[in-house]
Amino acid sequence: MFEIGTHVIDNPVFLAPMAGVTDRPFREACTRQGAGYAASEMISSDTLLYATAKTRHRIVRADNDVPHAVQIAGSEPQAMAEAAALNVACGAQIIDINMGCPAKKVCNRQAGSALLESPRLVRDILRAVVASVDVPVTLKIRTGPTPANRNGVQIAKLAQSEGIACLAVHGRTRSDKFRGEAEYDTIAAIADAVSIPVIANGDIRNGSDARKILRYTGAVGVMIGRAAQGNPWIFREITAQLAGLPVPARPSNDEVGQTLLTYLKGCHALYGEYRGVRIGRKHIAWYCKGIRNATSFRQMINQVEQAAEQLNFVQDFFDQPERYEVAA
Repeated sequence: MFEIGTHVIDNPVFLAPMAGVTDRPFREACTRQGAGYAASEMISSDTLLYATAKTRHRIVRADNDVPHAVQIAGSEPQAMAEAAALNVACGAQIIDINMGCPAKKVCNRQAGSALLESPRLVRDILRAVVASVDVPVTLKIRTGPTPANRNGVQIAKLAQSEGIACLAVHGRTRSDKFRGEAEYDTIAAIADAVSIPVIANGDIRNGSDARKILRYTGAVGVMIGRAAQGNPWIFREITAQLAGLPVPARPSNDEVGQTLLTYLKGCHALYGEYRGVRIGRKHIAWYCKGIRNATSFRQMINQVEQAAEQLNFVQDFFDQPERYEVAA
């Protein structure tokens, strides 16, 4: 148990914000399975975009009892401050600042992990955002710009001095993107250097990974990203293992199918039929991975364009996967 500002966090297993993934129905699926914290996907600090449906969808509060955290990204301190204040006015209870995204389109705007090369600008952004809101502000970073310049400890100390309430650290540098393996020495050095809560992120796939990384780094929690795609049950598994409880049984195919159907219905309701069906396709692929005849099923369902038909085919596949077997 630890605190992020006035919010008490009972469960130290966090869902990582992922652009294009952690929308409202995805966060709801993960918190139902035990995630203790789930911030929104990254949104731009350009407040003019808040009139668009795409941005409005991203800031919708999920139906859960964890703090409503919204992640913002940008490179201009005043714009970031204004975006933070607007989101708090819309109901955000925590503002998370993205300085960890390695995507080219984000870094080319000197946002995301590109900011780690400019500690002075990092300071200015943190100072402006913290001063603009009366809710806790958190920060997501990587260990540095490059393996030769892992300045995560410097950034962490700066963040603490500017009033950041919690720090999540992905164990790769900006230049690493998602290649290779995460390293945890820098996260351990960060946890040792600051007194604010530090959350370890990167290559955590099960409870054994989580226990090992928590012990090694001294972090107070873990953050799960790609391993949660199509697998919200990872949160109940890791939570149980960290508590010394028996590992819950893996979900049956029926439970997987019903969870996917609930996600898809939420997706259709949030985005409308046209976008909802298309966004749902990648989630269908994730949930079906490893199930017999999934490849032929995915090839077929990716041609479906109507919401009701998508739901019917998913239900049919999980009821009778043998029907989708390709003849030899």
